[in-house]
Amino acid sequence: MSDRRFFTALLAVLALIALTFVLNWPTSPVQTQTASFPTSLAEIRAAEPGRRELSIQQWQTDAGSRVLFVHTDQLPMLDVRLVFNAGSARDGDLPGLASLTSALLDQGADGLDVEDIAREFEDMGARFGTSSHRDMGLVSLTTLSDDEFRTPALALATRILRGPDFPDDALARIRTQMLQSLLMQQQVPGPQVARAYNSALFGAHPYGIHSGGSPESLPRITRDALADFYQQFYTAGNAVIAIVGAVPEDEARRIAEQLSGALPQGERAPALPLASAPSDKTHTHIAFDSSQTHIHIGTQLVRRDHDDYVALYVGNHIFGGGGFNAILMDEVRQKRGLVYGVSSSLSPMAAAAPFTIALQTANSNADEALGLTLDLLADFVAEGPTEEQVELAVDYLTGSFAMSTASNSAIVGQLGSMGFYDLPLDYLDQFQRDIAAVTPAQIRDALRRHLDPQRVVIASIGPRQPQERLPEDIADPAEQADDEDGARGDQ
Repeated sequence: MSDRRFFTALLAVLALIALTFVLNWPTSPVQTQTASFPTSLAEIRAAEPGRRELSIQQWQTDAGSRVLFVHTDQLPMLDVRLVFNAGSARDGDLPGLASLTSALLDQGADGLDVEDIAREFEDMGARFGTSSHRDMGLVSLTTLSDDEFRTPALALATRILRGPDFPDDALARIRTQMLQSLLMQQQVPGPQVARAYNSALFGAHPYGIHSGGSPESLPRITRDALADFYQQFYTAGNAVIAIVGAVPEDEARRIAEQLSGALPQGERAPALPLASAPSDKTHTHIAFDSSQTHIHIGTQLVRRDHDDYVALYVGNHIFGGGGFNAILMDEVRQKRGLVYGVSSSLSPMAAAAPFTIALQTANSNADEALGLTLDLLADFVAEGPTEEQVELAVDYLTGSFAMSTASNSAIVGQLGSMGFYDLPLDYLDQFQRDIAAVTPAQIRDALRRHLDPQRVVIASIGPRQPQERLPEDIADPAEQADDEDGARGDQ
C-alpha cells in the first residue's frame, strides 16, 4: 500500500475512534442541556426541536429496496447500513439460525476467505460489520467518502452480499463458539433469568425464541439452512438501505442500486403476529446457588405507532429508565439499600413493546425488594407522575436528543430504524415535540389503560423463589401486628 493510502487509511481509523469516543461519552442532564437547548418546560414546549436539522431523501431502488439518505459533509466519511427483516423471530424451528447466518456473512464470499476480506477492508481503512437482533439482521459499512477508498470498499461489500459462501469450517467454528457461550451462560444468573423471562412473556410467539439458539438446535443448522435463510430474508425487497455521508444524492442513488442489485430478489417478509399481554400474574423461578437474586418483571405495552406511546415512554423514564433520578432507583436503592441495581425499560419492536423491570439484590433482601417494586409500580399506575417529575423528564429527554444526530453513525442508525419500522420522515422532530407536550394526566391515563400491575410475568433466579413482602418501614403497622410477613395493608 502506498504511503498516501496508508496515511489516509490511518486518518480514517483515527476519525472512527474519535466518533466512537464521542458517542460513548457519559451523559447527564447537565451535560446534554447545552446553551442551544431551552432551559424550562415552557420554553421547550414553545420551541422547535433543538436537534441537528436533517434533510432526508427517500426513494426505492429498481430491485425494491427502500432507501433513506442524508448528505453530511462535516467529515469525509460514508456510512451505509442495510437493515433486513431477518432477525431471530424468523428462526422457525431452528433457534440460532438468524444469528449464525449473520455471523457467517463476512467469513467467506466469491472466492475470498475471512482473512482476505478482513485484510482488504483494513487496507482501505474501512469497517464492515454484521449483527442480528430479534427483528433485524444488519450489514454496515463505514469508509472514507473519497472515491479512491469508497469505490473499492463498496465493491468488496457488494461481492460479499452477492455471494456469501457460508464455509463449513467457519460454520463449525462459530457454532462451537455459540455452544460454548450457552454453557457459560449456565454458570451466571443474568442470561438465565433473561431467557426465562422472555419465554414467560412471549410464550409461543416468535419473540420467545432464544436468538443464541440451543444445544439441540445449533448442531442441526447446516450450510444449506444458512443459504436458504439468506435467500429468503436477505432480499432486495426485504431491505432498507440507509446512507449518510459526504456524497451527493446522485452518487447515493448509484450506491443504493449497486448494493440492492447484489441481493437476492424477493419480497418483504410477512408481518409477525402481535404479541399478547399476560392474562394474569405468573412467577417462574430458577433454583441457582448464588449470593444474589435476579428478578425480571414485565408485561406488553404499545408500539411506536400508538397514540399513547409517547406518554408511556416518558412515564418509563420517570419510573425506572432515568438512572438515579428514577423512582425505582431512589426508593428501592438509595433510600432503603435493598438492591444493587434496578431499572425499567420500554423496548418497542415490530410486533411487541415489552415493558421490563430488572433488579439484582442480596438473597436476604429479595422478598422486600420484590414487594416494594411491585407496590411502587401499582402506586405509579394509580397516581401517575407529578408535574415536577414530568418537567425533569422532558428537560432531560429533549436535551439528550442532540446525541441522536451527533454523528454519521448515529444518523444512519436512526434512518435504518425509521425505514424498517415504516416511520414518517419527520418522526424524530414530531417525537420530540410530542415529548415536550406530554402532561402528567396523559401519562397517568395511558398507564391505567395499558399497564395492569396484577397482570405481569415475574422471572427470578436464586436459591429460593422470592415472595412479595413490603419492607417494615413502610408496611402498615396494624397489618404488621397481625401478619409477620409484613404484607401491605390498606394505607
